Amino acid sequence: MAKKKSSTANTKAEAKASKKAKAAQKVERKEKKKVGKSKRPEDEDSDDDLESVLDKLRREWEAAHKVTEELVEGPPSRRANATLTPCPSGNYLWSIGGEFFSEDGRAYFYNDVFRYSPEKDEWRKFVSPNCPGPRSAHAVVASPAGGGKLWLFGGEFSSLHQTTFHHYRDLWSFDITTHTWERVDTKVRPSARSGHRMAMWKHYIVLFGGFYDPGITTRYQNDLWLFDTQEYKWKQLEGKEGERWPSPRSGFSFLPTPDGIILHGGYCKEYVKGKRPVGVMLEDTWFLKLAINTPSDPNSTPAPQTKTKTKEKEKDYAAITFKWEKRKKVGYAPSLRSGCTMGYWVSKGMGVMFGGVTDEDTSEEVLESVFWNDMYGYQVAGNGRWVSLSLKQPKKKVGQGRNKKKKQPGRPDPERDSEDEGSDTGKKVEELEVDPDDPNFTVPLPRYNAMLAVLRNTLYIYGGIYERGSREYTLDDFYALSLDKMDKFVCLKESGVVLPKEGEEVSSSSGSEDGSDDEDDEDEDGEEEEGEEDVVVEREGGVDGGDMDEEVMMEEVEVEEAEPSEAEKAALRSQATAFMGVSKDATRSPEDVLSTPLPGETLAIFYARSREFWTQKAHDTSDNRGKLLRRDGFTIASERYAEYKPILEEVERILAEAGLDEEEMRKGAAGAVGGSGAAGQSRNRR
Repeated sequence: MAKKKSSTANTKAEAKASKKAKAAQKVERKEKKKVGKSKRPEDEDSDDDLESVLDKLRREWEAAHKVTEELVEGPPSRRANATLTPCPSGNYLWSIGGEFFSEDGRAYFYNDVFRYSPEKDEWRKFVSPNCPGPRSAHAVVASPAGGGKLWLFGGEFSSLHQTTFHHYRDLWSFDITTHTWERVDTKVRPSARSGHRMAMWKHYIVLFGGFYDPGITTRYQNDLWLFDTQEYKWKQLEGKEGERWPSPRSGFSFLPTPDGIILHGGYCKEYVKGKRPVGVMLEDTWFLKLAINTPSDPNSTPAPQTKTKTKEKEKDYAAITFKWEKRKKVGYAPSLRSGCTMGYWVSKGMGVMFGGVTDEDTSEEVLESVFWNDMYGYQVAGNGRWVSLSLKQPKKKVGQGRNKKKKQPGRPDPERDSEDEGSDTGKKVEELEVDPDDPNFTVPLPRYNAMLAVLRNTLYIYGGIYERGSREYTLDDFYALSLDKMDKFVCLKESGVVLPKEGEEVSSSSGSEDGSDDEDDEDEDGEEEEGEEDVVVEREGGVDGGDMDEEVMMEEVEVEEAEPSEAEKAALRSQATAFMGVSKDATRSPEDVLSTPLPGETLAIFYARSREFWTQKAHDTSDNRGKLLRRDGFTIASERYAEYKPILEEVERILAEAGLDEEEMRKGAAGAVGGSGAAGQSRNRR
C-alpha cells in the first residue's frame, strides 16, 4: 500500500514538471514570435554584418578627405607673393599659394601646396579637398609640435580681371604628417589683411602689421597679436599710451629669437590731404621683447587649491609681458629699399637678406627704380649688427695666374682700356682676362619680393619680380647657396622668362613681349620722320603736341563746357553711375575698350594707349600718311574724349566722395588697361 502511494506521488510530480516545461516553452515561443514581428530584415543584416558597415563608413570618410600626392618636374609655376617655409620636422621646404598676372591683364591665384626635398632635388604637390582658398600675400609659420604643423593666416584674392578684391582673416593649420588642412575658427581674431608677417615664439604665433585694401585706399596696420597653439585662442597685445611702437607697415622682416622678435623695414603709403599718396620705404629696426610671467618662488611646493584657484594660477603662468625697443643701425647696413624679407639662419642666429627695390617716387609721371641682388646679414645677438655678405673668391693654385691681370666683372680697367682703345685685339684680350671661375657670375638677377628661406645651412631663393623699362616680369628660377661656404650660387632651375636685352625699349601699353610698335610712324617713303615718335606727351597735367599744329594743340581747351543745370546734373550723375559699371565690364570688345576713356585718364593717357586704333580710324577716311595721319588720329581721339569728358568728371567726383584721390584714379585707369602694370606693381611692393 505504501509503494502504491509513492508511485502515485511520483506520477503527479512528473506530470507537474512536464506541465511547467510546456508552459515555459510556450512563453519562449511567444517571445520569439513577438521579437520576430518587431524586427526588420535590414536590422538582422546589420547585426550580422556590422563590420562591413563600419568599413563602408570609413571608406566614405577617406574618399571625402583623400590627399593626393604628385611628383612634379620642378618648382611651382611662375608666381609672386607665395610663401617658402622651412619644415620644422624634416629637411624640406614648403611653398603655399601665390599669384600671377598674365600679359593680357588677368590675375590668377593659387592655393596649392608644394614640398621640396634638397636631398633628392625633387618637388611634390599635395592636394586635399579641405583646404584654404586661393590667395597671395598671406603669412605662414611652422611649429614642431605634434610631428610638425604649418599655420596660415590672411592674404588676398581678386577676380580674374581685378574688378573686385577680397582679404582673408581665416586661420588654418596644415598637418605635416598627414598632409591635411584644418580650419581653426575663433570668436576673437585679427582683422582681414595682407602683407603681414608672423613668427613662432615658444608655442605662440606672433602676428604684426599688414594692410587692407578694398580697392579705393590702402589702410596699413601696426597691431600686435598672439595665438596660443595649445589653447587655440587669439589675444591682442596693446601698448600703453605714449609707449614706443613701430609705425604701420607691410612686407617687413620678422625674425624669431629666444627672447622675442626682430622687426626690420617694410613699406607703407603716406596719405596727406590735398596731396597724392607717396610710397615710403622703411629701414628702422625694432626688437619685441617677450617674456612669460612665472610665480615668484617656482621651487616652493604649492598648497592644495580649489579648481577655481588652479585656473587662476594657470592664467598667471601664461601671462605675457612685452616691450618694443628700437635698435640703432650698427655695422654695414643695406641701403634704403623695400620688397625684401630676411630668412632666419638659426645655427648662426642671423637674418639673411637678398635683393629688393629702391623707388624714387618724385613726381606723378616718373618712378625711377633700382633693383638689387646683393646680400646682407643681421646678427640678432646683443643689440644687433649688420654685416655685408659676399661670395668668396676661389683659391688659385701656386703659379696659376702669375703675371696675368684679372679684370673684375662689371669694373673697367683704365690702364688696359687706354692701351687697347679702338683695338679689336685689345677687346679680345680683355675678354680673356675675365675670370670664368669668379663666383659673382653665379649671383641671381636683381629682383624684389623673392621667396626666401634658410634650411639648415643653405639659403634658397625662388622667383621674385624684375622690371625692365616699364614692364614687369614674374620670375620662376630657383637658387641655392651654402651659407657656411659662401662659394657660389647653384642654379637648381633656370628661369623660363625671356627678358629683353639691356637698352632694348619695352612698351608698357601694348603688352607685347618685345614692346615693338606698329609701323604707323613711317611716312609714304617708308622712312621714319626724326623726332616724331611721340605725338602726345603728358607734362604736368597738360598736353605737349611736339611739332603738331596749334589747331590740334587747342583741342583739349575746346572740350570745356558750360555749367549744367540741376536737372542736367541729376541726369549726369545717373549716366556716370551706369558708366562706372560698364567701364569695369571685362566682356566688352577690344574696340570698345580702346575707344572709351576711363575715369582718371587725361587726354594724353587716353590717346597714348589707343594711338594705333585712332591712326587706323584716320587711315580709313584720309589719304594722309606719317605725321599728318597721326594728327588726324589725334583729332578723332580728342573728339571722342570730349564726348565722354562730362561723364568722366562726374565719375571722378563720385570716386572723390568715396575717398579716392587723383593719383589713385590714374592708377586705377592704368591697371584697367595694363593688367600687371602700375596697379600690380603697387600691390606687389607692399
